[in-house]
Amino acid sequence: MSAPFDTKVHVSQHDLVVRITVSGELDHEDAEDVEAAWQVADRAGLPTTTVDLSRVTFADSMLLNALLTARHRHLTDGRELVLLGPLQPPVSRLLEISGTLGHFTVRDVRDAGDRSDGRPHGCGHRG
Repeated sequence: MSAPFDTKVHVSQHDLVVRITVSGELDHEDAEDVEAAWQVADRAGLPTTTVDLSRVTFADSMLLNALLTARHRHLTDGRELVLLGPLQPPVSRLLEISGTLGHFTVRDVRDAGDRSDGRPHGCGHRG
């Protein structure tokens, strides 16, 4: 499963992990693509969803709302949601100013790339 290359949101599956990769500038115009990615992750129902935000250069309340909603759904379903960084300054600021950064597990995408299953090292610990 994978989205077309020209979109900002890509979804892939690696064993027991759904990986959503997001890039570029995200705003309300991208809400449909982001929601479609969450639907894929929810339908798959795998234990872990990782969201690679390392290439997001701008994000607004649309992304924040999507992440918070996904976090709630994952907690309710007993699944794990992990954000992959390093987070670019605009994304870090969005999460810090909103007071939500501490509600997410954040790991370095370079660590996740070392595993064949796509799951980040140390998954499950808050960063």
